[in-house]
Amino acid sequence: MPTSTERFSRALLGQASDFAIELGPDDVGRLIRYYELLLKWNDRLHLVAPCSPEEFANRHVLESLVLLPHLPRHARIVDVGSGAGLPIVPCLILRNDLQATLIESSRKKAVFLREALRCANSTSPAILTMARFEETVAPDVEFVTCRALDQFLRMLPTLVDWAPKGSTLLFFAGAALRNQIKRMLPTAQAYLVPTSTERFLVKTTRG
Repeated sequence: MPTSTERFSRALLGQASDFAIELGPDDVGRLIRYYELLLKWNDRLHLVAPCSPEEFANRHVLESLVLLPHLPRHARIVDVGSGAGLPIVPCLILRNDLQATLIESSRKKAVFLREALRCANSTSPAILTMARFEETVAPDVEFVTCRALDQFLRMLPTLVDWAPKGSTLLFFAGAALRNQIKRMLPTAQAYLVPTSTERFLVKTTRG
């Protein structure tokens, strides 16, 4: 019977083309190390809801990588509420040019994130800030992303005001949350996540 790691690897390789993603052997190896590390910590920290290796590959890792076409070379990006390292850690594993800041308020999750960042292959080491985003000054970045911020809709106006002017906001959402975001931010564009009928990447610009 295949191990969880083998099932995760097969799912990555089997579905990457659906996401227009090319994965080399080094990419897969680093993503496997990240997955194994998350499994080791998940029972203690509840980083993600329990799921199969196949679901983690699709719903978490490959979905996170849909950010990449929206990020030019050497993009500066902040991930707010990084938690399990999604979406930023998979992106850093595939793109060593990205300059990233991770903001996470939980001390225990920040310890996990320091370990997870060792799976990346970045030329510029990521910065990890342990704080609530609203208690910090936004870093000088061009992109702001968020995938699992607590009470996201309630915090959205604060997050938008916090983001640097002119920055691009990239949020992950289900159908209902996408509609609420678009009502709040009418210029936002929603891109359907491949293989999904109800998951979206929502993109807008901070005026």
